[in-house]
Amino acid sequence: MPTLLLLSRDNVSYQQLLQQAGLDDLLIRTAETPEAIAAQAAEAEILLGEPALIAQALPHARKLRWAQSTYAGIDALMTPEFRQDYMLTNVRGIFGPLMSEYVFGHLLSMSRHLPLYRQQQQQHLWAPHPYQPLAGRRLLILGTGSIGQYLATTGHHFGMQVTGVNRSGREVNGFDDTYQLSALPRLLPEADVVVSVLPSTRETHHLLNASLLGLCRADSLFFNVGRGDLIATDELYQALKQGHPGAAVLDVFEEEPLPRHHPLWTLPNVLITPHNAAWSLPAQVVRIFARNYLRYQQGEPLEYLVDFSAGY
Repeated sequence: MPTLLLLSRDNVSYQQLLQQAGLDDLLIRTAETPEAIAAQAAEAEILLGEPALIAQALPHARKLRWAQSTYAGIDALMTPEFRQDYMLTNVRGIFGPLMSEYVFGHLLSMSRHLPLYRQQQQQHLWAPHPYQPLAGRRLLILGTGSIGQYLATTGHHFGMQVTGVNRSGREVNGFDDTYQLSALPRLLPEADVVVSVLPSTRETHHLLNASLLGLCRADSLFFNVGRGDLIATDELYQALKQGHPGAAVLDVFEEEPLPRHHPLWTLPNVLITPHNAAWSLPAQVVRIFARNYLRYQQGEPLEYLVDFSAGY
């Protein structure tokens, strides 16, 4: 009977959901402290949890064959000092709707001046402001995976022109055009809205700098909901301070939490959220794990297997 070690801040929910999933031949263990993680990991064949906690268990997990991340991002497990002699899977295909809610919720709020109207309401002020509809505006999405594709579909629902950027420039369904990352200097000045959902890889680390991001128009809006190391925080600050792009909604940062003293907090054209654009919901994660566990038991290839060499 395989032993599974849960490594999540929500172990109770995961344990209940796994028991309800009817995986009767799976022995479930939990650990909360570093000492307990080390002890329990020594007997675990499977790990299910957050990448940072899995990283703590790796040195002790001598029987490990498979680790299932509860997040899409597995950056904490990609550093060279960590072993890569096991199968690592992450969660995909569940974040598109949540990311779309986040991006278009903020986009609509800002384009329709809703924060301004809230201020006017407090002043009992009746003053309409002109707005530009989303239809016909140009949406540039950095990253054309499942999340990017969902965002592209939502953009098309609003009548936007959607361009995608990926590493190879290959065509992807749902995008009007797709280009390589090297095309960014030409694409950024043309975009009304730029959304990055890129993973953290060698190619994307500090891909943007202040000069490149500064090519964005003064009336453009930039979202980073992918990975914080896309741009160094100080470079991001410089670009936004200079007003190119004109505004930004930022959910991820190179250092998290964003230090309280960092000047990004005080920029009037920036909205900061605490990395909560798309949470991993335990029920969705367990459904993915349960499907993969059946594959694992039958010796079939696992879904959402991470390529250690590519970093995602």
